[in-house]
Amino acid sequence: MQLGHVRIAQIWRIVHAIVTHRVTRITALLAAIGLSLWNVDRVPHTAVLPALVGLLPFAIGKYVLCPLRWHALSGSGRTRRWHLRAYAESEILGIISPWHAGADLWRIHRLERIGARRTAAVSEVALDRFVGAVGLIAAVAVCGVTMPPVVLAVALGAAAVVLVAALVVNRRRPSLARRWPWPSPKVFLLGVMLSVGYQITILGLLIGAIHAVGDSVSAMQLVAVFGASQLAGVLPGVHGASPREGALVAGLASIGVSWTAAFGAVALTALLYWIPALLLGGGCMLLRWRGWFTEPHPGTT
Repeated sequence: MQLGHVRIAQIWRIVHAIVTHRVTRITALLAAIGLSLWNVDRVPHTAVLPALVGLLPFAIGKYVLCPLRWHALSGSGRTRRWHLRAYAESEILGIISPWHAGADLWRIHRLERIGARRTAAVSEVALDRFVGAVGLIAAVAVCGVTMPPVVLAVALGAAAVVLVAALVVNRRRPSLARRWPWPSPKVFLLGVMLSVGYQITILGLLIGAIHAVGDSVSAMQLVAVFGASQLAGVLPGVHGASPREGALVAGLASIGVSWTAAFGAVALTALLYWIPALLLGGGCMLLRWRGWFTEPHPGTT
């Protein structure tokens, strides 16, 4: 058992060193931006205004609602502003890494820097991810569109297994349960509602991108396609050319959008992600490195 913990610690140090290395960050950033710019050549003639109109609510959902969800679930005791800044910074690393894993690693790193134990930091970020997934399923249900029966059964089954396991651990091993963040029903519901709001803003961005390339689609059909395409996100891929984007292109084509417009809308959406990421996330990183934001002294949380 001890050997297993040592090996996990070694793997963690290697991954952390690779992710946080300056050369790795710069290389991945340039590669991701280059891929997005290459995709622009395939985008049909676009109208800027619909894309920008769709980008505004997305930026609010991504950089306000998601950090507020994290803050609601967090046990770090830090302010909303701290979570807003840390989340914005993490998105740059998330865009340039498969599974968006760089964002989670950066958030764990920021929690450790303020004194959080690694187990608590990892569990907190994992809980935020889980609530986000629940919010995705809830968003599809709220809009009155159901996923395919097999997909919905798998998603609900996985959620049920997690909840049952949590209840069993909480009852049988209370000492172990105290190491993990257990939100109250009110906090959990708030997190799900914020997640639903965020999913709606993504749909707004997609609708704006589709109109920008000269096509249109039913919002209700788009919800179903978007919900199904998120399942492809479990496979690794680079932002702008991941299985999720491929599934979304195929889904848009299946509901009547031309292949050219579908590819153009998805490529444009991937490119638009960079605007708030560089402005907000890059800006927060720059200001913090310049000493504009004072970090709290490390303490055990």
